[in-house]
Amino acid sequence: MNTIFIAGHAKLPAGMAAKNVYETLTITAEIDKNYGVIVDASCTLATEHGRDYISKLLKGHSLRDGIDRPLDQLRKGYLGKANNALIAALKDLHKQYEGYFQ
Repeated sequence: MNTIFIAGHAKLPAGMAAKNVYETLTITAEIDKNYGVIVDASCTLATEHGRDYISKLLKGHSLRDGIDRPLDQLRKGYLGKANNALIAALKDLHKQYEGYFQ
């Protein structure tokens, strides 16, 4: 298999629907080992629409290029309560990715 599976985690803010199910928000990604491209991604947001949005936002991005572009897209495009948790989870995922190659 030429991919790795990485998860990034962050605490959810109070008052979120997903908080009733999960204590943390998780973003998972299947990443191509050679190019760092996100092949597939998911997260633990409560709604399917939210999960699909994050998946579309992340798919095709190469983590070798850093995470500034998807972070900017999250800041400008995702206006829900989980925005800061999504940003933190994506940063954690990127940290896990970098640690894999050290």
